[in-house]
Amino acid sequence: MLYHTPLPIDDLRSFGIPSPWSYGTADRVRFGEIDALNHVNHTAYLRWFETFRITYFRDYGISNYDANSPRIVLKSIAAEFIKEMVVSQDYIVTGRTTTFRNTSWVMEYGVWTDQGLQATGQSVLVQLDPTSGTKRPLSDAVRQTFIARDQASAA
Repeated sequence: MLYHTPLPIDDLRSFGIPSPWSYGTADRVRFGEIDALNHVNHTAYLRWFETFRITYFRDYGISNYDANSPRIVLKSIAAEFIKEMVVSQDYIVTGRTTTFRNTSWVMEYGVWTDQGLQATGQSVLVQLDPTSGTKRPLSDAVRQTFIARDQASAA
């Protein structure tokens, strides 16, 4: 399995990840992500979602993280932990935009192992102008990408 690279949809399905999830990246639990109870610490999941978002934003044309790209800020984030995860366990983080507004959008996340869904998450993200810091409308291209790739809808 390739790590930190968008996986083909056939790989997601063969791993047991159902529709509507169509975008995911793989990784492996590291020792430094384990807590005193010998399972993945809750903060690791939030870092995994962040790492996933960077790839997603670049691939979806939201931001290249250069001086002209919009600033993306995290307005809120939540996670639900379903099953414990342990060191050296392979996992796939999936994510998709479910709804969008003029300058913001809602994303859902799933963390999957060969044992099924381990955790879920949700975040609200806002796009800002890189120089003024004011809210910046999503481009039509980004909106269409959300609709075509994630079946997102306008809120």
